[in-house]
Amino acid sequence: MYKRVPLLLVLIAGLGGVYFFAQPDKSTALAAYRNAETVATGKALYGEYCAACHGPDLAGEPDWQSRDADGYLPAPPHDETGHTWHHPTEQLFAITKLGTEAIVGGGYRSNMAGFGDLLTDDEIYAVLGYIKSTWTDRIIERHSQMDAAVLAQ
Repeated sequence: MYKRVPLLLVLIAGLGGVYFFAQPDKSTALAAYRNAETVATGKALYGEYCAACHGPDLAGEPDWQSRDADGYLPAPPHDETGHTWHHPTEQLFAITKLGTEAIVGGGYRSNMAGFGDLLTDDEIYAVLGYIKSTWTDRIIERHSQMDAAVLAQ
């Protein structure tokens, strides 16, 4: 019995290490747009989970800055004409995982549900990497500077 205790502790410690190291590395996740395989995965996931609202070309819904009859804003574009690139990746990640209402709070209403039950953290970062990969170098640079400032905090 006592000989098994050290083995059990080793297994528990090993599983804890796997959990710790399996968490997405923020700096790697923020650079997902540079990895061709990750971008391809993100593009496929975007097509499956996001394109219905945000458009297959990332152009969003028409008149996305004006509330509809129910008080909701239409899905914004994720290309350069939208405001996605004005937000750090970590904020975009939280919105994608938890939904806009959960992040904004204060009774804010949104049709953007969280995808945390459908997508893993790595898959969410892959989708965000795909979106970022479609922007111009100038916009990517501005967004990367914002991410670096947030990561440095």
